[in-house]
Amino acid sequence: MSRVVSLLLGAALLCGHGAFCRRVVSGQKVCFADFKHLCYKMAYFHELSSRVSFQEARLACESEGGALLSLENEAEQKLIESMLQNLTKPGIGISDSDFWIGLWRNGQGQTSGACPDLYQWSDGSSSQYRNWYTDEPSCGSEKCVVMYHQPTANPGLGGPYLYQWNDDRCNMKHNYICKYEPEINPTAPVEKTYFTNQPGDTHQNVVVTEAGIIPNLIYVVIPTIPLLLLILVAFGTCCFQMLHKSKGRTKTSPNQSTLWISKSTRKESGMEV
Repeated sequence: MSRVVSLLLGAALLCGHGAFCRRVVSGQKVCFADFKHLCYKMAYFHELSSRVSFQEARLACESEGGALLSLENEAEQKLIESMLQNLTKPGIGISDSDFWIGLWRNGQGQTSGACPDLYQWSDGSSSQYRNWYTDEPSCGSEKCVVMYHQPTANPGLGGPYLYQWNDDRCNMKHNYICKYEPEINPTAPVEKTYFTNQPGDTHQNVVVTEAGIIPNLIYVVIPTIPLLLLILVAFGTCCFQMLHKSKGRTKTSPNQSTLWISKSTRKESGMEV
């Protein structure tokens, strides 16, 4: 029950009544600040050539310690819908494009009534929650599942093609959504974005980016390298000029030494006379 309440709260905070909508950036991990909630990442590609198959999306999420999105209940579904709405605010230029989630089925194409029961989550979740579009899944050779996101398409029998699920061929190219377990004790500095809103917060829709000390130092030092080199060159030139002038003052030429000796000799001869 507490998980459902937390997810509903997160959806409300993303774009609540009387608050501005927080844009969700593609490729950026979004979490809650207290590490008690799951994290998500929307991977959107404007170019069709950059979108990926189901297996490629699955590997991409797993390579970062996550998994393709599994949905436990309607509250989590609503949270994802809110994130997609913020990702696709009008004027940003996001086109119609579906998102892979982690639901799929193994085996040959089945067309019997048992087909919907054959679907499973790639992360091992036992969730029985489903949000199929009308007349889906169609089964056959379509064994991997996307979340519809086609806001400009004409509505079908089940209404707009928005956020309901559809089975598709696994080699089709789509965007995808990753899901990550909470990091109770992070061991490495990883950049993440946290929505810090919790009951009692005084600021709404505040986003905090956490990064390690070393990456921050790199971002500070690298831009200053040309200035440091310029200072070193100026300092070296100044030292060279000072050293050259110092040698000029202390060094005596042979003619000057001969003239000084000649004058001294004459003086001594005069005194003897």
